[in-house]
Amino acid sequence: MTTLHIQRARVIDPSQSLDTVTDVWVRDGRLQAFSAPPADVTADTVIDADEQWLLPALVDLGGHLPEPGYSQKGSIDSETRAAALGGFSHLCSLPDTKPVADTSAVIKLIQEKALRAGHARVLPLGAMTQGLEGEQLASMVTLQEAGAVAMSNARQPIRDSYVLRRLMEYAATYDIALFLNANDLSLAQGGCMHEGPVATRMGLSGIPETAETIALAQLLLLIEQTGVRAHISQISCRRSLSMLAQAREGGLRVTADTPLANLLYTDAAVTGYNSLYNVQPPLRSEQDRDALRAAVGEGLLAISSNHRPHEIAAKKAPFADADAGMSQYDGFLPMVMSLLEQSDLTASQLIQATSVLPARLVGLPGGLRPGEAFHATLFNPQATTELSSARMASRGHNHPFLNQSLAGAVTATFADGLAIA
Repeated sequence: MTTLHIQRARVIDPSQSLDTVTDVWVRDGRLQAFSAPPADVTADTVIDADEQWLLPALVDLGGHLPEPGYSQKGSIDSETRAAALGGFSHLCSLPDTKPVADTSAVIKLIQEKALRAGHARVLPLGAMTQGLEGEQLASMVTLQEAGAVAMSNARQPIRDSYVLRRLMEYAATYDIALFLNANDLSLAQGGCMHEGPVATRMGLSGIPETAETIALAQLLLLIEQTGVRAHISQISCRRSLSMLAQAREGGLRVTADTPLANLLYTDAAVTGYNSLYNVQPPLRSEQDRDALRAAVGEGLLAISSNHRPHEIAAKKAPFADADAGMSQYDGFLPMVMSLLEQSDLTASQLIQATSVLPARLVGLPGGLRPGEAFHATLFNPQATTELSSARMASRGHNHPFLNQSLAGAVTATFADGLAIA
């Protein structure tokens, strides 16, 4: 038996309305007790966590791993290590690899490589359609049996409503969760940022909010018709929030998340044509950002990373031609906690959105309770995180805080009681 003793940590667990300074005892990967040790137990490892926060570990509902197929952008080893250093114990990998994660062989390959790496645990999302082409349904049951926790088509469109309905019916029959993106490609086509005054002033093609809301309306109507268990990934605008609220009031089993970037920045960040802020979904208006923050505070939205690492050349093109995406795993928890000063959000609300809600969606405990697997993150709010090229674990250096310091630092991340960062 191996026993871990964490001393004097401030334990914050929104799932139990818990916020207290106490000792924590972990044995054989499971949380055993708070405060007093279990009978006849001697710790093998002792961590002095005075003035540090102990949180349920972060769980990501959508990150792009560049392996297999895009080795120039990183590897499963590099990106899961970056995720662990950012506070994640688990992450859902999107299926847009090469080859696409539409076979059990690719799902198992991703899991095996992640297991060998030994950092953040990977929960693969299987492809809803073969090759993500939006035409032929993938064998979702086979993918689930291979280890996929849900199905997704990433941001690739399914243009045929009949195909979309059939895949929802298929998933509903076997109670397979679908991670869906609301994106009408015909409206978004050619756009590279939010359609609004900033895009007009800069002479860049915009992506209207209706590209999201029209697609979302279609998804919600089909979810209602089929009864499928659905999660809407990467919500970016306030109108979508009101549509989701109405759907929930009508009894639909639907959840949603928003990328961290859309909580931190607005389309004003694009001023200067900085391609680091070319992301999908696009950064939208200040009103949209404020609405998203409010929804997080009300417990209606989870926060995802939408992590997408790129090599330097992919971001050196002019803004409209640069590859969309932002590296997010390194420094993720300090970036989340920066919202404490930028908004009215509390630490408990942010932990709920990054840990508790996402964990429940993928079948993890989502809290710190005696007897359950110990997935936790130690965070020191007094320390700093230096995000230099030399210090980053991710091979994608397209990070908005590159060569800057962030307030706060992850000092340890645990998965099944093991330190993975």
